Amino acid sequence: MTAVLELKNLKKSFGGLQAVFDVSLSIQEKEMSAIIGPNGAGKTTLFNLISGFILPSSGSIFFHGQEIVGKSVDEISNLGLGRCFQRTNIFPRLTVFENIQAAVLAKKRKSHHLLSSWLRFSEVNRRTEEIIENVNLGSLAHIKSSTLSHGDQKLLDIAVTLALEPAMILLDEPTAGMSPEERFSTIEMVAKLWKEMSLTLLFIEHDMDIVFNHAQLIRVMNQGQLIAEGNPAEIRNNREVIAAYLGE
Repeated sequence: MTAVLELKNLKKSFGGLQAVFDVSLSIQEKEMSAIIGPNGAGKTTLFNLISGFILPSSGSIFFHGQEIVGKSVDEISNLGLGRCFQRTNIFPRLTVFENIQAAVLAKKRKSHHLLSSWLRFSEVNRRTEEIIENVNLGSLAHIKSSTLSHGDQKLLDIAVTLALEPAMILLDEPTAGMSPEERFSTIEMVAKLWKEMSLTLLFIEHDMDIVFNHAQLIRVMNQGQLIAEGNPAEIRNNREVIAAYLGE
């Protein structure tokens, strides 16, 4: 398999705090994997490093073999690395359709002023409608996004990311704050999109049922370090992981 993302000896310090310490890992193409760990383990900091929001103190990050440390957030996104945050990143006053349409336009580097023909405009609308159907939001297409349930807002956020046509998506706690029913339907949709669109997915999640039922590989962080990596059965029986969670 081909490595999509590689981290080599990645470190990040904030003053005297070592938030990420010597993390090396390799994400393979079409892999669906999770990063877990206690609060403060360094998971979100790791995502911020990968997506370019902060610079590492040292180490390297390669996306499709290209070093991306020092590149801007937009440059990294344009290379095909998308990210959904724990808090949704949508325009609350726009409808579902308009949110996704804006992302499609951004991807095509167009604006309404540049759409000089109906053919171009219909192409954007066709792509928008296709994405809406992919995430099962067709019945809500013309509803303002601020009125959606938390689960549907998260699906819209994922749809906006999909409009940018990423090869890999980072999902930061995709089911945070949801009811049990919403958590189940959201992760099922994520798994469906991963499979049907041949995506590479890396997600942070605190719900262990979701992690062990959906992740092919699980990586565990504690105090900034990667302490374990393996399939669900291997992680479930790893004594170091049990100690990190239970304080043994």
